[in-house]
Amino acid sequence: MTGAYVASIDQGTASSRCMLFDGRGRIVSVAQKEHRQLFPRPGWVEHDPDEILANVLEVVHDSLSKAGLTLSDLVALGIANQRETTIVWERDSGRPVCNAISWQDTRTDKIVDELARDGGKDRFRAKTGLPLTTYFSGPKIRWILDHVEGARDGAERGTVLFGTMDTWLIWKLTGRHVTDVTNASRTMLMDLRTLNWDDELLEAMRVPRAMLPEIHASSEPYGEAGEPLRGLTVAAALGDQQAALFGQTCFAAGEGKCTYGTGSFLLLNTGERLVQSTHGLLTTVCCRIAGEPATYALEGSIAVTGALVQWLRDKLGMISSAAEIETLARTVDDSGGVYVVPAFSGLFAPHWRSDARGVIAGLTGYTTKGHLARAVLEATAWQTREVLEAMNIDSGAELRVLKADGGMTADNLLMQLLADFVGVPVVRPIVSETVSLGAAYAAGLGVGFWPDVESLRANWHKAAEWLPGLDPESRERRYRKWKKAVARTLEWVDADDEWS
Repeated sequence: MTGAYVASIDQGTASSRCMLFDGRGRIVSVAQKEHRQLFPRPGWVEHDPDEILANVLEVVHDSLSKAGLTLSDLVALGIANQRETTIVWERDSGRPVCNAISWQDTRTDKIVDELARDGGKDRFRAKTGLPLTTYFSGPKIRWILDHVEGARDGAERGTVLFGTMDTWLIWKLTGRHVTDVTNASRTMLMDLRTLNWDDELLEAMRVPRAMLPEIHASSEPYGEAGEPLRGLTVAAALGDQQAALFGQTCFAAGEGKCTYGTGSFLLLNTGERLVQSTHGLLTTVCCRIAGEPATYALEGSIAVTGALVQWLRDKLGMISSAAEIETLARTVDDSGGVYVVPAFSGLFAPHWRSDARGVIAGLTGYTTKGHLARAVLEATAWQTREVLEAMNIDSGAELRVLKADGGMTADNLLMQLLADFVGVPVVRPIVSETVSLGAAYAAGLGVGFWPDVESLRANWHKAAEWLPGLDPESRERRYRKWKKAVARTLEWVDADDEWS
C-alpha cells in the first residue's frame, strides 16, 4: 500500500462531494458540485443519473487537484449515497431508461395503497423493518417497470438493471453490479435477517430478481475503477445516514447521532439486536464489515429540514443564501407563535402520513420575516424532538447526548434550539461532515489502511457543545402547540386531487 489518503464520495440529494482524508481522519481537501432538482409534476422529484456521474468524476479530480495529489496517493474510495433514490438502466448501453426517481418523490402513492390493502401499511415490516410508504425503492422500481416501455421485459431477462445511487456509481466505475446491506435494507425487497433478496417481497412488488444487484458487506473491496479513475479501489458503500453513524464512531449499541442536511436522520445503533419499532421508526441495517456479523439500527427519518431553508431562499426569496437565515432569525427573540410544518411530500417519522401537506400556523399581523425564519429553524428542532421521543420508547433507553453533524450544524442558533427543545446536550464533532468521513473510514478499513474500529475512535473530538436553556414548562407548552400544527397538516390530499 503506497498511498497515504482515502477518498470518499458523498452523493447526496442536492450535490455530490469528494473529500480526501489522511490517516488521522483529518480533511485534506473538498470539492463539491450541485446537480439539478427536476420537478416534472407536482409530487414528482427526479435527478439525471448521467449528470450525477459526471459531477462525481469532476469532484474527484478537483479534490485531488486542490491537494496537489494524484490517484496513486489514494489507497481507496468509499461511497456514501442518498439511499432510496432509484435508477434503472440498460445493461448493454449503460443508459438510464428514465431519470432517477428521488426518495422524496410521491408518485407511487397508488402502488403503496394497493399493496397496503392486503395487510395494511405494516404488511412487510416483520421482514423489512419498514412501513409501506412512497419513500422506499421497491414501489419506485415497480412504477418504472409499469410505465417505461420495454423496461419490464428487459428486467425479466436481466438486460435492464436496478440500483440505488451506490450501485449506479460502482457499476459505472468498476463494471460490477453490487450494493451493500445498508442500501439493500432500504429497498423493501431484502429480508433483514437473511440479508438476501426475498422471493415473497419480490413477488408482491412485481420486481424480477434478475435486475437486482448482488448484496455485499459495507466495507470490503468491490473492485478497481477503470478510466478516468483507473487503479483506484472502490472499497466501501453505505447509505448516507449509516455512513454518518460510522463517521461519528457510534460503533456500540446505544450510541446515536442526527445528521442535518436536506432532510434529517436520527439513528441509534442497536448492535446485533434487531429491534422492531412500535412508534413509527424504521428498523434498518447499521452496517456490516466484511467477516463480521451485521449490526442494526433504529432510524427516524425527517423528510424536510435543510430543504425548508432552501425553499425560503429559492421559492420565497426571503434570504439570498442559506447562511443568512440565522442572521434573520436572530432579529427576534422567538417565533411569535408561528409554526411551520414542512410536510411538502407528506410526513415521515414518526407519523408516516403521505396525505399530509405543509402548513404555516399561528400567523398574525405581528408576524415578521424574522419570526418566519425562526419558525423555519424551530421546525427542525421540533421534528427532532418527535423522533427522539419515539426512539427512547422503542429502545428502552434514553439517549443522553445528541451527536449532531451535517451542513446545518454550522447554524449555532439551530444547535441551541435543538438543545432547548429536546432537553439534552447537543455535541458537534470537529469533522461535522461525518457522512464523507464514515465512507472514508469504511473504505480504509476495507483495504487495511486502518486496522480496526478502535483506531477510528481515537480520531473523534468534540468541537462545540450546547446545553438546554429553556425551562421545561415552556418547552412542553410550545411542544403542544407544535403538535396542534402537525394535526392541521393531515388528511389534506384527496384521491382526485390535481395538486397532490
